[in-house]
Amino acid sequence: MGDTAESGGPAPLDDGWPVSAPKHQDMDAELLSGIAHQFEAWTDANVHAVLIARHGVLVCEQYFTGEDWAFAEPLGCIDHDASMRHDMRSITKSVTSLLVGIALDRGWLDGLDQTVFSFFPEHADLRTPEKDAITLYHLLTMSPGFAWSEDLPYSNPKNSERRMIDAPDQHRYVLEQPLARPPGTTYTYNGGATALLAEIVRRSSGRTLEDVAAAELFEPLGIADVEWIRYANGDPMAASGLRLRPRDLAKIGQLVLCGGDWQGRRVLSEEWIAQSITPQINGQSLFFYGYHWWLGRSLVDRREITWVSGVGYGGQRMYVVPSLDLVVTVLAGLYHNPALQPIVGEVVLRRYALPAAMKG
Repeated sequence: MGDTAESGGPAPLDDGWPVSAPKHQDMDAELLSGIAHQFEAWTDANVHAVLIARHGVLVCEQYFTGEDWAFAEPLGCIDHDASMRHDMRSITKSVTSLLVGIALDRGWLDGLDQTVFSFFPEHADLRTPEKDAITLYHLLTMSPGFAWSEDLPYSNPKNSERRMIDAPDQHRYVLEQPLARPPGTTYTYNGGATALLAEIVRRSSGRTLEDVAAAELFEPLGIADVEWIRYANGDPMAASGLRLRPRDLAKIGQLVLCGGDWQGRRVLSEEWIAQSITPQINGQSLFFYGYHWWLGRSLVDRREITWVSGVGYGGQRMYVVPSLDLVVTVLAGLYHNPALQPIVGEVVLRRYALPAAMKG
């Protein structure tokens, strides 16, 4: 288990993260100390890691023991620590969105109004006047209009993403889906949209997605230990296949919090980050949706706190809270407990992180 708030804060590692005791970053240390007790007792939550950064400094880092998987491969019961990669699942979508921003910043893409089929001439036989209206903007906001359903369990072969994964050509599979509604009208969760965006980054840059991510995003943040789960054809799963160390995921959150800057180094334009985390469309439930980022709010002591989140299957959550200069990362192994998946991150955020920042 990592160092607790009670022992003065996280251990220093040579990874670019400054560390300190919570009190030195205006956080309530006593309140944060409850995280360890909470999840040591609540074993059904199967939480693996909780990290909190305030004012650009890591102040809380907790690891737990629990069953884990690498995508569909069981790993057994793991004593998690800072050195171990973990599934990001659909937080990978948010990372892919950052790579689209990099492609725009570097001039590889002209704008979000570019049509999707212009990047896939080999699939011109699938074009229709209605589908020709689909743009990069629609892919980023999950509103291309395709008939698509990921509401079924991912173990169900009728799940649309499962079918895409099993298809011989993932991009053709997405593009051949009929339109259920006009592009831009309605949000529908769609990992196929992310797969198309990743391929567009590859084609526009002339480099593999992994090379773009490594050179333009991960290297500036000091992230080196990266794994991509891949399709059968060898392409990385840009919608759900990224595996990172917990501290490295927190770095991505800090990058977003700082408007594309990491410790004085400009990685993405401030304009792109601002657009990405601005509400673009109504998402699921009460959430707004940006460019592959979830936008929500919490009420703490009658104060409304808005936040940005990357969300991944199994209980993976990364929250960015601009008003409190806060990043919260929660990783879990709830792949077989859908009912608990949305709860554990909210417990960390609303019971501990937000109140600790407001009381510190």
